[in-house]
Amino acid sequence: MIELPPGLHGAYPRTRLHDHIGRQAVSRAIRDGHLVNYCRTVVIQRERMMSLHTRAAAALLMAGPDAVLTDHTAAWLHGCTAAETNRVHILLDYDRRLRPRPGLAVHYHQYDPADVVEVDGLRCMMLDYAIADLLCRSRRRSTALACADQALGALPPQERAAFKADLTVRIATRRDHRGRRQGVFLLDLATGLPESPAESTLLLTIAEAGFPLPEPQHPVRDLDGRELWRLDFAWPDARVALEYDGYAAHVDKAEADQARDEDLRRRGWKVLRADASDLRNPARLFRQLSVELGGPERRTHAFWV
Repeated sequence: MIELPPGLHGAYPRTRLHDHIGRQAVSRAIRDGHLVNYCRTVVIQRERMMSLHTRAAAALLMAGPDAVLTDHTAAWLHGCTAAETNRVHILLDYDRRLRPRPGLAVHYHQYDPADVVEVDGLRCMMLDYAIADLLCRSRRRSTALACADQALGALPPQERAAFKADLTVRIATRRDHRGRRQGVFLLDLATGLPESPAESTLLLTIAEAGFPLPEPQHPVRDLDGRELWRLDFAWPDARVALEYDGYAAHVDKAEADQARDEDLRRRGWKVLRADASDLRNPARLFRQLSVELGGPERRTHAFWV
């Protein structure tokens, strides 16, 4: 068996691999299934071909030294696991064109080299740049908000306001003004407090429907000020709590959840629950919120402006 060099996360420029192990050895490794052609100039290790790191490395090697990872891919590399991983997103200047291919999204505009950092040996845009881009451009607004919440949640609480201020500047100074209104709206919702992408999606669902915004991770305390419970979402003035039942967090915990809800009710709280089905079809949840909070405000968000 041919011993391959480490490569860039298992991706190799074909010519450099020729120089390292020889042209015949490369052809044999492809024929035997150890290597796979990513494109005419790049090959990757078969066992690593599903890794986002490997696909991102291959895309950068194919696109050239000025290419940089952006959008969902940059956000994921910075630790925002809510970002999509089915495609690699790269950024190129206008004078460099790349043929479209499956699994690759190419974005074209000028960028400041000072905004480029290296993560795991891969060139990518800084976190605030990537998040601002997602907030303004992403068609899946819930994913963009979830990434923003994850980015904020990874910071110490005292640093979150500064990061949001950086994002505000990024959005306001974008060369492409389209999507700014969407970006501002989503950024206003981002707190870093939701504990899962589903909770970020639930908050966005409530906001877009026009209901008053709840407080994420609201503490319930006893008379001595000791925290008893922490609510996923709460409207304290109305004493309404909303808990999201994610499968992983609530499996085999039905009795504990029921006891918790009963204690909250004794303390004057009305407890509502939502799960994944309410994210797909929120009509039932909206009816409950209308009863407890009053009907939603009739407003629209012209995100395309």
